[in-house]
Amino acid sequence: MKNVQKLSDTEMEVMEVIWDCKHPVTSSELLHTFAQKGKEWKSQTISTFLSRLVDKGALISTKQGRSNTYLPCISQEDYKLWETQNVLDGIYQGSVKKMISALYDGDKLSDEDIAELKQWFSER
Repeated sequence: MKNVQKLSDTEMEVMEVIWDCKHPVTSSELLHTFAQKGKEWKSQTISTFLSRLVDKGALISTKQGRSNTYLPCISQEDYKLWETQNVLDGIYQGSVKKMISALYDGDKLSDEDIAELKQWFSER
């Protein structure tokens, strides 16, 4: 996987919109999309986020006429896997068991979650 840095919550929000687009996007398109979601960002704000995402290796920027288009360098699935692996390695010393135990002990797993996990493991 490419060298990608951890994304902030807002950078992740921008990436999720870009991933959903399935085509190269412009900052104008993103401003319009976020305005529809109730986020009235200024042009400079979205440009700053896009620049950071390029610097972090998440996007590639291509000049088209007088504007840039942006395309993901990493898929949403690959980023989530990378982020999950970082949490697993950093907090749980790479142990899936420790992570699941923490979720169980913290009452984050319902009986339904446990049944689904058992079913999932039994199918592997």
